[in-house]
Amino acid sequence: MQKINIEDIEYIAMGSTVLGTGGGGDPYIGKLFAKEAMKKYGEVSLIKASELEDDALVVPIAAFGAPMILVEKLFSGDEFIKAFEMMESYLGRKIDAVMPAEAGGLNGVIPFSIAAQKQIPLVDADGMGRAFPRLEMTTFTLHNIPVSPITQADEKGNRNVYHTIDNTWGETLVGATTIQMGGSCAIGCYPMSGRQLKDAGVHGIVTYAKSLGKAILDAKKLNLNPLDSLIEKAAAVKLFTGKISAISVKTAGRWNKGVCEIIGLEDFQNSIMELDFQNEFLMAKKDRKPVAITPDLIVLIDAENARPITAETIQYGTRVVVLGMKANQQWRTDKGIELAGPKKFGYDEKYIPIEELNKKIEDVL
Repeated sequence: MQKINIEDIEYIAMGSTVLGTGGGGDPYIGKLFAKEAMKKYGEVSLIKASELEDDALVVPIAAFGAPMILVEKLFSGDEFIKAFEMMESYLGRKIDAVMPAEAGGLNGVIPFSIAAQKQIPLVDADGMGRAFPRLEMTTFTLHNIPVSPITQADEKGNRNVYHTIDNTWGETLVGATTIQMGGSCAIGCYPMSGRQLKDAGVHGIVTYAKSLGKAILDAKKLNLNPLDSLIEKAAAVKLFTGKISAISVKTAGRWNKGVCEIIGLEDFQNSIMELDFQNEFLMAKKDRKPVAITPDLIVLIDAENARPITAETIQYGTRVVVLGMKANQQWRTDKGIELAGPKKFGYDEKYIPIEELNKKIEDVL
């Protein structure tokens, strides 16, 4: 067990934005909720899944909706507590610990406010190891853990409880009502036992997010280059350096969909990169050839300050670096690729691991 304080939240929020791979929502509002709760109720205990009793009840609490919507439609904060309390009421027992559904973006920090207010621990695990745009795209689904019951609450006071026939229907039905709620809401989902989480989770992900945030935020006082520090800590591949030359984006349902075009600079002059996103960056093509494909992570970094850029905040003319990172091994299985690989998002390309797509010539000879 370790204690997470307010300073740690800054690191975790920054690392969660990296793991958001362009999506997941800006963690700023979630960071404020977490800090306010911790000021009032104290530090949060972060525990490993191995520290849980097998019969412990663990529930992810998350924001749900289109990241672009969240720029204008803010949460009140109460909806997350309502989603939590609705789950306890429906199941008829106390929740022993909370956790992030995804470690990316806003949802990497939201559960800290719940853990502080309810004085329960937060588990150092999630169901993605990054952010994905659909509710069923979790390692919990890979282990046949139902997403239901799902509790849903919005800032206006509307509430729902869902029991769906499978996890894909959970995405479909909750997604439909989320649109009617204005494009965003809070949910509780995937209630599971400690035993199930030990088998199905992506472990150590909150600690990992914190380490990525520290690599960026502490680099200068250690006389390090923040970008180089991040690349080393994340074992990332530098895919491209350039300048944003075009961006097209639209909100379709609860997803931000679009393409970002980058003109190459430095070692990448005379090349063009295209980043295709559906909330998260899912495909990176250099001169029309894939160099990173979902479920591997694609991260857009501001070259000036080494801060990750979310898809809804991309601006024309920004100098950027594109990084690629390996997905958790569970996503690289046949079942993982079927659930969150390129064909699931309508791409024709076959998944090829990022390290194979970016082999140096001398490695091939």
